[in-house]
Amino acid sequence: MSKYVATKQWLNMDWMLEELASSVPQIRNIVLLSSDGLCMAQNGTEGDAADRLAAACAGLQSLSAAIAVEFPHGDGRMKLVVVEVDGGFFYLMAAGAGAYLAVLADADVDAGLVGQRMRDLVARIGQHLSSPPRSDRQLP
Repeated sequence: MSKYVATKQWLNMDWMLEELASSVPQIRNIVLLSSDGLCMAQNGTEGDAADRLAAACAGLQSLSAAIAVEFPHGDGRMKLVVVEVDGGFFYLMAAGAGAYLAVLADADVDAGLVGQRMRDLVARIGQHLSSPPRSDRQLP
């Protein structure tokens, strides 16, 4: 699959994030990313910022997975990370096979509502929020 075709398919997924963005007014940015840090869809974020956020999220996802294996009864996978910083909240949620949903929201957001809406989105369309592993044969 060429890079153009993959990018074109992912851009068509932006619409899936619109409902989440409009349901919680304090949400600033949403990025759907692959586990290796490629932006698959975005809302409220320009291209370079979405790419930077996706790359940073891949690192956080990897770190979270390393921590998750320390729990004896878990499966070692990251489900949800919430980070509070000056000015707002950051959420990273497993969204499908090899995909993650990242949300940046203002400080006055209802934190529970954001988590609930993210879970609702993943439950409804999680099968579409996936990124199959790439192989060398798929590169142009």
